[in-house]
Amino acid sequence: MGIDHLHGGPSKGVLSTEYCGIATMLKQILNKLPRKVSKSDTFDTAGSDLGSTTSFSNVFQCTNVGSTLSSKLNIVKRVSSVVFPASITSGVEAIDPYLSFKDVSNPHKQSLFISKLNSCCQTFDMSDPDKNCREQDLKRQALIELVDFVSSGSAKFTEPAITAMCKMCSLNLFRVFPPKSRSNCIGRETEDEEPVFDPAWSHLQIVYDLLLQFISYNSLDVKVVKMYVDPTFILRLLDLFDSEDPRERDCLKTVLHRVYGKFMVHRPFIRKAVSNIIYRFVFETERHNGIAELLEIFGSVISGFALPLKEEHKIFLWRALIPLHKPKSLGIYHQQLTYCVVQFIDKDRKLASTVIKGLLKYWPVTNSQKELMFISELEEVLEMASMVEFQMIMVPLFRRIGCCLNSSHHQVAERAHLLWNNEHVLNLITHNRQVILPLVFPSLARNTQNHWNQAVLNLSLNVKRIFCEMDEELVLACQCKLEEEDSKSNAVAERRRLVWERLETTVSLQAVGGDNLVPVKPATCAVAC
Repeated sequence: MGIDHLHGGPSKGVLSTEYCGIATMLKQILNKLPRKVSKSDTFDTAGSDLGSTTSFSNVFQCTNVGSTLSSKLNIVKRVSSVVFPASITSGVEAIDPYLSFKDVSNPHKQSLFISKLNSCCQTFDMSDPDKNCREQDLKRQALIELVDFVSSGSAKFTEPAITAMCKMCSLNLFRVFPPKSRSNCIGRETEDEEPVFDPAWSHLQIVYDLLLQFISYNSLDVKVVKMYVDPTFILRLLDLFDSEDPRERDCLKTVLHRVYGKFMVHRPFIRKAVSNIIYRFVFETERHNGIAELLEIFGSVISGFALPLKEEHKIFLWRALIPLHKPKSLGIYHQQLTYCVVQFIDKDRKLASTVIKGLLKYWPVTNSQKELMFISELEEVLEMASMVEFQMIMVPLFRRIGCCLNSSHHQVAERAHLLWNNEHVLNLITHNRQVILPLVFPSLARNTQNHWNQAVLNLSLNVKRIFCEMDEELVLACQCKLEEEDSKSNAVAERRRLVWERLETTVSLQAVGGDNLVPVKPATCAVAC
C-alpha cells in the first residue's frame, strides 16, 4: 500500500485537479506582472532641464512591481525638483514644459501651464543676441503659448498658478536700471530726445501682455491674488515707470490702471506711492521718465472720485499736482497735468482759485516757453471758474497778465491778448472791469506806443477797442489817470536829472580849484611782490 492509502489521503484524480488549479493561479499571477511597454508608450522629455531623454519603458523593465513603482516615482521627483520650486510644486504634477498644449490632455493642461510658467523664469542677457540663442527662442515660444492659453479662457488660476505667474513676472520684469543709461542732464527738457529701447523688449512685451491678461481675467479670485499682488509687488511695478523705453512705460500704464481698478484694497496705497514719486521728482531729483504716464493714469482716477471730495484727494492736488509746475521739464507732461487739474475743478469749482494761486506762485520769470504753457492752462481753468472764485484772485492774476501783455517776447504777448477772445473769460472781465481795466491799461498803452512787434501792437489796439465798447467813460478815466501818472513820473525824472547835473558841476569845479581835495594814498600790498 502507498502512503496515501495508509493515511487515508486523496486519490490520483484529486491530486491532478489540485495541480491544475495551482498552475492556473500561477498563470494568472504571471499575466498580471508588467511587460515591456512599446515605443508609443514612452515618455519623451527632450528639452527639459534633465538634459537627456527619459523613457518610462526603461523604468518598467524590472520584474518586481514594488521596485518599478519606486523607480517611476524617483523619475517624477527629479523632474519636479528641477522645474518647480518646492513651495509651488506641492500637489502639482510635473510635465515637460516644452510640450505643446494641444499635445496634452485636458486634465494635464493646468499642470503644463504651471510648468511653462516656471520654465520662463530663466532670464538672459539680451544685449548679445547670439548668446543662448536657442534657449531664448524656446522661452519666447513658451511665452507666446502661455498668452494664447490664457486668452482662450482655458486657464484656471489656482493658488499654485497664481504663485507661478507672479514669480515669473517678478523675475522677468523687476530689475534695476543701470545708471549709465540715464541722461546726464537734470530732467528731459524737450520731447525731441531720442528714446532708448530695451534690447530685451521682444520678451518683455509678451510678459507684459501675459500679466495684463492675468490681471484682467474674469474668473480671477481677487482675495487670493491680492496676497501676491501686494504692496511690495506694486512698489516694484511703480519703479519700472522710470524706464527709458517708451514702449515699456505704455504697457505699465495699462497694467497699473487695471490693478487700480481690480484691487480696491490697494487704491489708497497706490495713490500714496505715486505721490511719493512726484515729491521726489519735484523737490529732489527733477528726473523721472514716467511722470506723464502716471498723470495719464490719474486723469481717469480723478474723474472717478466720489463727491464731496475727500481731504486726501485735495491734498494730492495741493502738494503733488500744483508743485509739478515747477520743474524745467514741464513740457513733457504738461498736457496730462492740465487734464488732471481740470478734472479736479470739474469735481469742485471752488478749487479754481486754489489752482490759480498755485500757478501764480510757480509762474516762470525767465522761461518764455513755460510761460506760454501757463497761460494756456490758465485759460482752461478760468473757463471753469465761477464769478465768486474769480473775484477772489482777479487782482494778482491781472497784474501778472498785464506783465504778459507787455512782454518783449511776442508769442507770450500774443497769447495773453488772446484771453479776450474767450467768451467766458471776457464775461468775467466785463463784470469786473472797474478793477481789471486799471491793472492792464498801462500795458496796453505802452504796446500801442512802442512795442517792436506789429502783431502785438494791433492786438493791443483791439483789446482797447473792446474796453471802449464796454465802458468808454472808464477807458477815458484810465487814460487821464495814466497821463497824470506819466506827467508825475516825468517831473520826478526831470528833478532827478537836475540834481545829478548840479552834483556833476560841483565836482568838476572842485577838481579845477583843487582847494578841498584830499589826496588819497595808494593802498600798499601787505605781501611783497
